[in-house]
Amino acid sequence: SPCAFSTAAQQRSTGDECGPEDPSEEPKHALSDCALEHKAIKLEEQVRDLTERYRRALADSENVRRRTQKFVEDAKLFGIQSFCRDLVEVADILEKTAESAAEEPSDPNPALKKIYEGLSLIEAKLQSVFAKHGLQKMNPVGGRYDPYDHEIICHVPAEGLQPGTVALVTQDGYKLHGRTIRHALVGVAVEAQE
Repeated sequence: SPCAFSTAAQQRSTGDECGPEDPSEEPKHALSDCALEHKAIKLEEQVRDLTERYRRALADSENVRRRTQKFVEDAKLFGIQSFCRDLVEVADILEKTAESAAEEPSDPNPALKKIYEGLSLIEAKLQSVFAKHGLQKMNPVGGRYDPYDHEIICHVPAEGLQPGTVALVTQDGYKLHGRTIRHALVGVAVEAQE
């Protein structure tokens, strides 16, 4: 029948057009495989690049978090630094007043003796409050001169001291949690010149 023949002819002609025997289709197919491989390589490179960027971003954000946390901790510890500097001045006045009251032992005045005892108690309490909050008075006499903790105001002949050691203190220095907030004013021993 003519219909069957035409269908067979159509199938044959359609199969010829789509079949792998057609030489014009093979390069197209080969090019698409090559293009796909090239795209896959590019995508793998992009994945590696994005993964590396992600790792760096994570590391950077972790560093920022740690720095911020350190900043907050330091602010908690040293936020009272200027207040402590001012309070140290009050402690100096209190200490000098107590010393001047103690220099009058021959005075039989019982009121002066009570004032001295009261000032001594206040000074002791103030120092205990300082210690509670991490504020410490430096005692550098006999120690090595340290430019981070001491300020030289004079040189003293080294009599029984090593040159470069602190021989006297004219104003006490203070540290807040290990950080110097006021340098001690010191006299440093030097070799006597002949």
